[in-house]
Amino acid sequence: MHATLPLLESTDFPPLRRARIDTLQVNVGYRCNQSCLHCHVNAGPRRTEEMTRETADLVLGFLRTSGAANLDLTGGAPELHAPFRHLVDSARALGVHVMDRCNLTVLEEPEQVEAGLAEFLASREVEVVASLPCYEEDNVDRQRGKGVFERSIDGLRRLNRLGYGDPGTGLDLHLVFNPQGPVLPPPQRELEAGYRRQLGERHGVRFNRLLVLANMPIGRFGSMLVSRREFEPYMALLRAAHQEANLDAVMCRTILSVDWRGYVYDCDFNQMLGIGLRHREVSGRVHLSHLLGRDLAGNPIVVRDHCYGCTAGQGSSCGGALN
Repeated sequence: MHATLPLLESTDFPPLRRARIDTLQVNVGYRCNQSCLHCHVNAGPRRTEEMTRETADLVLGFLRTSGAANLDLTGGAPELHAPFRHLVDSARALGVHVMDRCNLTVLEEPEQVEAGLAEFLASREVEVVASLPCYEEDNVDRQRGKGVFERSIDGLRRLNRLGYGDPGTGLDLHLVFNPQGPVLPPPQRELEAGYRRQLGERHGVRFNRLLVLANMPIGRFGSMLVSRREFEPYMALLRAAHQEANLDAVMCRTILSVDWRGYVYDCDFNQMLGIGLRHREVSGRVHLSHLLGRDLAGNPIVVRDHCYGCTAGQGSSCGGALN
């Protein structure tokens, strides 16, 4: 059974239109050193999809012409893919701020330690947005694999030694929380205080902010919901918690999502569902090459039922809670 099929039907989610693009979010490939239960990308060690140098250069060309201030690199584990360092170095040379969606354990892979991955990120002042779905070892290992919590703490300590998480260094380190099951996440501010206390006292770890994300009913998480007959109840929960006030701040209004082949989507979740961006001046599937020099402000956003995951309760985006 395919968990995403119900999301491809018509929806009563409110219509949305784009504002000016602030961030280009690029998935450089699906290979990852982990296979997490909540992963909407279905990433893992056996995935082979990877962005080419030609497509990476197209990304950089779009950054030059669009005026987007941020490049948000994701995967899989983006650091494991060939274009990663080229994208980082070239974007920084353009004055673009770079974010790395890091799973932390990749920093402890022997070949990445030898290649100085953490030092590379620090030297380029890359903002690290790091997954850590709980401050309890058992919960993290249950969701992400045995031993992941310990290696994640090692990765955080490695970043801390370089100045990440410390005020005034310009090296921002943000952690990402998502719930263990089909529930809404707790208030971001309160949970951040708990993370700061527990990680600091138990492990001596420092970070700047905690970003709280809702689980989207797609990918592995969606499949799990279907298998447990929890898909419809979870969708009902998201619908019931919808807040109109969150619509102005949803990430799809200012983020453009690009896959490893250069095709374009309104958000990362639409990308994983294969729901492409639509543009009145482009027939068929929209590629980044079609959008060079085009203004997307006012362009309609393709919405489906999973969009309620971004507007439920305090809201959810790649930057954490919306309110």
